[in-house]
Order: sequence, then structure tokens, then C-alpha cells
Amino acid sequence: MSSLKLPSLFDQLAQPLVYAESLLARFSHLAASSDSRSLQQQLVAAAAELSHCPLAQLYLLDKTHTQLTLCAEWLDGAPLQREASTLPSDYKDQQLLQYCLFQNQVLHVEALNSSLYATPFLPDTDRSWRSLLCLPLHDREQQLGGLLLIAQRDDQALEAFADSLRLLGDFAMGQLQLLQRLDNTPSTPPDIASSTISHQRGYGLIGDSPAMQRVYRLISKVLHNPVSVIVAGETGTGKELVARSIHDYGLRRSQAFIAQNCSALPEALLESELFGYVKGAFTGANQDRAGLFDAADGGTLFLDEIGDMPLGLQAKLLRVLQEGELRPLGSNRTHKVDVRIIAASHHDLRTLVDKGQFREDLFYRLGHFPIEIPPLRERGTDIQLLARRFAEEACCFLQRGPCRWSDEALEHLAGYHFPGNVRELKGLIARALLLCEGNVLLPEHFSLPDSQQPISSRSLRERLEQVERNLLLDCLRKNQGNQTSAASELGLPRRTLLYRMQRLNINAADLRLKDRAQAQARP
Repeated sequence: MSSLKLPSLFDQLAQPLVYAESLLARFSHLAASSDSRSLQQQLVAAAAELSHCPLAQLYLLDKTHTQLTLCAEWLDGAPLQREASTLPSDYKDQQLLQYCLFQNQVLHVEALNSSLYATPFLPDTDRSWRSLLCLPLHDREQQLGGLLLIAQRDDQALEAFADSLRLLGDFAMGQLQLLQRLDNTPSTPPDIASSTISHQRGYGLIGDSPAMQRVYRLISKVLHNPVSVIVAGETGTGKELVARSIHDYGLRRSQAFIAQNCSALPEALLESELFGYVKGAFTGANQDRAGLFDAADGGTLFLDEIGDMPLGLQAKLLRVLQEGELRPLGSNRTHKVDVRIIAASHHDLRTLVDKGQFREDLFYRLGHFPIEIPPLRERGTDIQLLARRFAEEACCFLQRGPCRWSDEALEHLAGYHFPGNVRELKGLIARALLLCEGNVLLPEHFSLPDSQQPISSRSLRERLEQVERNLLLDCLRKNQGNQTSAASELGLPRRTLLYRMQRLNINAADLRLKDRAQAQARP
């Protein structure tokens, strides 16, 4: 037995063979667990007993990956049950927990000092807590799912248990994932979990439609992962708001969020703005100046309308993405930056690549995780939710009393196509409030080109024809007026498309009108 070579994770332990045998038994117990709640309790009990610590805690992220909840606790050899009302609703202000969560790193504090570290998440006992070890836990997809914490009342080096307990915790997370799929049991207490999801399911965005629920699910997948994201969608759909949500609810929310529109500046100026420059790099460069990449170091850089970035700059951007290195204009030295890139474009980048207007290697490097924002016309009742919110905000801005909505006005908006999407809706409501002399918004306060009469006065046929007309116009505009391509995309013979266009009175003038409306809606 003396010649048996143990893994390095047991090197610092006093009795490594005894510990390894006990650890293996804990793995077996967790594997045999058939209930999510008991598995969580078994994990904290195992962590406490293996490390000989009086306290072990398990924190799990909710389904939205935004809120941390204490799910299991073991104190002095027994499970500790605390009333939910006595626990914080979130742990955003607990710096030790948030550090371990945001940095995705093991946290070991050997000498807790109340003047240096705030630890209200630890239970009150007769003796103060003196040392702790906090470990990030990952599921089978290697996504961060929670934290495992052990604490001791004496000054003690707990770091020797980090590797083994992390393996045990990750295994438990995988088992918990499997059990939840089988019994659909939530990992957090039902009352806390339901209130959390209902409150934060939109990540600060507005909308309950199925289309937006799909967006929320995609956002949840990238909050705690450093992958680059491309946000696609028509102009005015809220691409920058989605980018801000990913930043504000993700691991980098304590760092800077910098936004730059790539179509707003000429190439030379955009290059110096992004990468910075050194003194003497060009005429007028009288001193060193850091660029936006340096300003966003540790945080997020949002590149809006990246499809309009010149090809030369695309090559420099690709270098930063691949190597994490930045070289300012006029400098011979590079330095490291840690920046998460979120890009957005209303163009189809795949089409731009095919036309040679966008680098294919950059497209694949940026497009690890695309998120498509639905146009407003596909969001159903979200139109009314947004309308009410924008009206409230506009009333506050105009310092006037709140306005009520007539049912006819809401139906009037619901029947409109909104080529300018959410941005157009916000502008329409601001104008309507200026026209409204009373405190009730009526259909006549809105001037909608595609909806001259209230939708409530239309027959079912008229409403269906309006929907079909909008669909055909969208498809024709997407295919730049090419009727053959539009018919193929719609799965129709070309002659059927021509017949429907004639029946619905669609012509080239309508397409130009739509394009002009979209162009005017852009900032």
C-alpha cells in the first residue's frame, strides 16, 4: 500500500487514503439519490463531514441565471432550516459570493476579519466564523450553476479540500440536472423561484410573447459564458437593449459597458476610437489616448451596425478577438485586453459575406451565438404592453397626469404593421400624447399609414387580407422586389404570387414607401 500513488488533489491531506475512501463513498451516495432535495442535503452534509467543518452551504442560480438562492445548509452535524423570510431575496451585495460567482474561481479566506469582509450570509452562532472556502459548481454542459461553501470557526487552511469538493459538487450538479428532468422539481424553493422568474424573466426587457420568451431563453444561455454574441434584427427592434441586458445580468455587470456605432464614424476616426493611439501617431496626436477596447477592459464592448465596419478594420478586430491583444495606432507594442464583444446589425451578415463585404473569418469568430430579435409585428400583445409603458414614461417626462387608453386605440395600434418597430411605436405615442388634450388616448391621436380605420370596424376577411398584405410586402422587400425569389420563399407558384399581389393591390410604389418609412425611422 505504501507504493500506491495518489492523485495530487490528496497530497495536502493528513490521511489521504482514508479521505479518498470516504470521498468515493460520498460519490456513491449522491449517485443513488432519487430526490433533488435530499441530494442537495447530502451534498452539504458530505462537504461538512469530509472537511471537518461545522458549516456547509449550497447556493444555486435560478433558471434565468441571474439570482442566487441558498438551497441547502448543514450546521454542526445537522441540516439547518431557516425561514425564507429571514433570508435575503438575493445575494448581489455579498462581495465574497459575487467574486467567486463572477470570476468563476475558487475563493479561500484563511483569516476572516469582520472589518474587512462582510459575511451576513453565514448563520449567527456563539463563535464567529474565521475561515471559509467557496467553490463554483458546474453542470454537465460546464455552465456555472451555483456555489458550494464551507466555513470553520478557527483559522484553518481549507484550500486542500478545494479540488476534491469541487469534483463532488460538479458531480452533484450533474445528478441534480438529471433528476430535475425526471421529476421537474425546481432547484430553488418554489415561492422564491416563481417570484424570481416572474420578476426577472425579461432581463429588464418588456414582453411576454412566445417570440420574446425564446429571446429570454437564449439570453440566459450566455449570461455566464464569455462567448461573443451577434444580435440580429430589423432596425428599431431594441438590439442595444438586449446587449445591455446580457451585460447587466451577466458576470461582467460590475464593469463598463461601452457602445459604439460602426456606421457613425469614417474609417480612420473609428480605428483611433476603438484602438487608441500614441503621441505622434498622426497630425494632431499630441498625447497618448486609450481607445474603447481599453475603456471596456474587463467589461463589454457593443459594436452596433458591425456590418458597416470597413474591411481593413475588420482584420484588426479579428486579431483582438483571436489573441486578446491590442496595438494602438502608431505603437510597436501590444498589450492584453479582456473584453467581451457583442455585435449587432440589421443586415444579414451571411449575405454580406457572400458579397465580399464582410470577412468570413470574422463572421464565424463573432457568430458563436446569434440572437434574432423579432420585429414588433410578430410580438402580438407585447404591442399593448409596450404602448402602456411608453405612455407612462412620456407622461412623466412631459410632467402631466397619466393618460388612460381606450380599447379602440389599443386595437388601432395592434392592427398596424410598424416598419420602424419599437422605436416607431415610442415616437407615435409621444406624438399622440402631445395631441391628446384630455386624459384618454383615442384612435384619432394616431396617424397610421397602413391602418386608416379602426381595426374593430373591419370584417374578418379585411383583417386577414391586411395580415397577408403585410407578409407579402415583407417578403418582397427582403428579396429586393424579386418576385420569383419571393414566391420560392413563400412556397407559392409565381403566378399565384402575382395574382395575390394584384388582388391585394401591391405594387412597386408600396415597396418604396415601406423602405422610406424604415429609413426615416432609423436614428
